Amino acid sequence: MASRPFTLPCCLKPTTMNNHTQLSLPASRQGSPLLGGQLATHPREMLRATLGAALGLSLSVWLCQQVFGTAVATLLIGPVGASAILLFAVPSGALAQPWPILGGYLTSAVVATAVAQLGGHSLPMASLAVGLSVLAMFLLRCLHPPGGAVALCVVLAGPALQALGERAILPVMLNALSLLTMAVLYNNLTGLRYPKRPAPQINMHPAADRTPALSSGITTEDLDTALEGFGGFVDLTREDLGQLIEKAEQAAMRRRVGAVQAADIMTRELHLISPETTVRDALDLLGAMRLKVLPVTDAEQRLVGVVTLVDLASVLDRRRLRLGRRRPNDRTPVSEIMTAQVTAVAAQAPIGDLVPLLSERGLHALPVLDGDRLVGLVTQTDLIGALQRGLYGQRG
Repeated sequence: MASRPFTLPCCLKPTTMNNHTQLSLPASRQGSPLLGGQLATHPREMLRATLGAALGLSLSVWLCQQVFGTAVATLLIGPVGASAILLFAVPSGALAQPWPILGGYLTSAVVATAVAQLGGHSLPMASLAVGLSVLAMFLLRCLHPPGGAVALCVVLAGPALQALGERAILPVMLNALSLLTMAVLYNNLTGLRYPKRPAPQINMHPAADRTPALSSGITTEDLDTALEGFGGFVDLTREDLGQLIEKAEQAAMRRRVGAVQAADIMTRELHLISPETTVRDALDLLGAMRLKVLPVTDAEQRLVGVVTLVDLASVLDRRRLRLGRRRPNDRTPVSEIMTAQVTAVAAQAPIGDLVPLLSERGLHALPVLDGDRLVGLVTQTDLIGALQRGLYGQRG
């Protein structure tokens, strides 16, 4: 089972992560003009979305019924049902976020109420209300397809809703707020992050220890340009597009280098130190073996940290400032200066997953674990050699 790189807390046993998501589907699952091109959904996700939509719709209708009566709740159940599908089945979509549902419902209700008050409750007025609602939602950046149904319901309302007049906005917003509240609670309790948070800004400086979102050099401005180039509304955020491109890059990298894993390219001859090793001894070992990083392990060879040349040099520089220019004889144990939060990979990790860690995060080497034991080290040199052999092999 291929595992993703993960961050190993000090003295904690690493856990195996999920398999990588494949971006390609067999021909039999790619859809057709008649059946559509939607990706197959896991049965567990189908059940989660089905139950959530039913619960959310039931709660909204019940509340509306209690406050405004059964007749009003029945008239508005159509758009609420459509919104429930978006909020529980595709909660990551741009159309299913809080502002689209709240803004879309409010805008459509206000527009439809005004149209009904000025032009009456007729089919032409209902069509006009839908068109004006769509325009208003575009301008306010809150496009939500069920908003069109809200406009229809308000204009073509039965006597119960017509009797409310301009106060017809109230049951509409009660439905929106109750459904949104249920979506926030249910989605997060079932493991889906909702509402969708914006991705952090891309930081191109390795010193900040943050991986750029895209290794191809694509910027956020490029993503905005690509989205605008579609010529119409796309239910895809900049963050979603960036993640999709990143996953495509990773899949392409795995395809180019084949099934090579970290265990196939790692250095097995390790120079290890214990937490009790002194700073001076660690520095001498680094110098003698021409290394840049030393893994720190316990008696069972479990990884508890790493010490780099920069860590050791910074300690000695501080000692020189305090002791003058005399050669320091530092007996400080490395446990006091080592990095305990170590980025490590499993032995079965494909080398395509190692590229962003070693090329963009400024890491010189990645510890390789088999279970909770350290079994090797993948350096930048190891990775470059493996990628070179893979490219030459393809050309041959």
